[in-house]
Amino acid sequence: MPDLLWDDVRSSLDPATAGELPDLRVADTSVADWQALFELIRSSGWTWEYTEDEVPADLPTAQAVLDRSEDAPMPALEVRPVPDVLMVFRPWAAESIDFDVDLRELQGQRGLDLLCEFLGTIGRHLGKTVTMVTEDDRPVLAFDPAADRVVVPA
Repeated sequence: MPDLLWDDVRSSLDPATAGELPDLRVADTSVADWQALFELIRSSGWTWEYTEDEVPADLPTAQAVLDRSEDAPMPALEVRPVPDVLMVFRPWAAESIDFDVDLRELQGQRGLDLLCEFLGTIGRHLGKTVTMVTEDDRPVLAFDPAADRVVVPA
């Protein structure tokens, strides 16, 4: 059974109202959480590419990425859990894991199920809440580790 039904969240995931690129975040993280995420991505079977200023590079340790100087190239970690869906992680600060997804790629029950599975995999691996907010910072979805599922925040 799916975490959520498309008809129940359709309006919240409409790119016209939520924005095309909502923000997803795991708050209160550390370098160790970023490293755990990197290891999950490496071992997941997902397709991924790490870049610095859009130039492909080897994925360094989380410590090396997060300790870069202010004038260093900007890192991004592009992850494709399936070929037609792209999640982009931005390892800019240890305190939160930030990433985004294009809602146009996640329409319908299949897209919602994929999103819930992805958020659940990350949240379970880190033991933390993963929250999705619209471009205007309105909470839309969250993986709740206590419930072990994706929910619509109250």
